[in-house]
Amino acid sequence: MPIHIRAEPGEYGEACLLPGDPLRAKYIAETYFDNPVQRNGERGMLGYSGEWQGKPVAVQSTGMGCPSAAIVMEELVQLGVKRFLRVGTCGGLQNDLQLGDLIVAVSAVPADGTARHYVNEEPHVPTADWELVHAAVHAAKELDQPLRVGPIVSSDTFYDPDHERHARWSERGVLGVEMEAAVLFTIGALRGVQAGCLLTVSDYAVHGEAIARISDDDLRAAVDRMTRVALATVTQDH
Repeated sequence: MPIHIRAEPGEYGEACLLPGDPLRAKYIAETYFDNPVQRNGERGMLGYSGEWQGKPVAVQSTGMGCPSAAIVMEELVQLGVKRFLRVGTCGGLQNDLQLGDLIVAVSAVPADGTARHYVNEEPHVPTADWELVHAAVHAAKELDQPLRVGPIVSSDTFYDPDHERHARWSERGVLGVEMEAAVLFTIGALRGVQAGCLLTVSDYAVHGEAIARISDDDLRAAVDRMTRVALATVTQDH
């Protein structure tokens, strides 16, 4: 039994959604899962297993930032999980993105220390598993859900003291900024498991600070749309 995810091998199955927020994990399990079972509550990091449309699936919160997400993913790998899909929020970095838009990440700029530590500070491009990217695009089309596909950035500072950094990322074509995907993609490659990331645009971060934020009701609706795409993605036959 791992230190932080207090479960036994096999209890999470092979496919797991990874929200940062423990309450979002609880909401996903209670709203979408048949026969949900809580598997973890250690340090408030809620995790559940269940079924969706007759297929086994799990959800486990990661907390905020790459260090926390890395611990969770490493221990889930120990428990036998093979397919990981982050479902989170991000700051939009392109002016044509709207609040509530869905992003499928292809790669994640590792603007954090954890992902770089995993590769000994060598140049590295954390990249999502192509099968999950393809499955997410297909699932979104089936659900008539518009989306954007492209690069994101994983930062280790939410309140960034460099107020021009977001603008520089935007100029390079990065779609959104969040805090976990880079290390998830990196661990996926190193451990031989699949890792992907879906993000809902919750605010605008183009000018270094949030200039608008989505309402709670609109965020709930957008997360519901993202969750349906995510569940269809991780439960597709592989």
